[in-house]
Amino acid sequence: MNLRKAALVTVSGLIVVTMAPNANAQQGNNSFTGTVQRVWEDGFRLNTGNRTIRVDSWDLCGDATARYINVGDQLTVTGEFEWGEFDAMSITRPDGEAACS
Repeated sequence: MNLRKAALVTVSGLIVVTMAPNANAQQGNNSFTGTVQRVWEDGFRLNTGNRTIRVDSWDLCGDATARYINVGDQLTVTGEFEWGEFDAMSITRPDGEAACS
């Protein structure tokens, strides 16, 4: 999980929150392969066999995820965890084809 530390800074009476990566946080993208269990307009739930991941697919599929992805599909997602969801940067099928195209 991508953990971050918050720093509070006072600027002209305003409180500014900045986020910096935690030195112990996992850096870079993660990749998971699994079976789709549920689909909604801008995401889906992927079961990898070891864990279940809530995937945010809006950047790739918009609000039309269900048009491209179905329950039972085998997919590989690459991206990063943010706010408890996995933000997908790529979603591919076993043949390497992009899922949302």
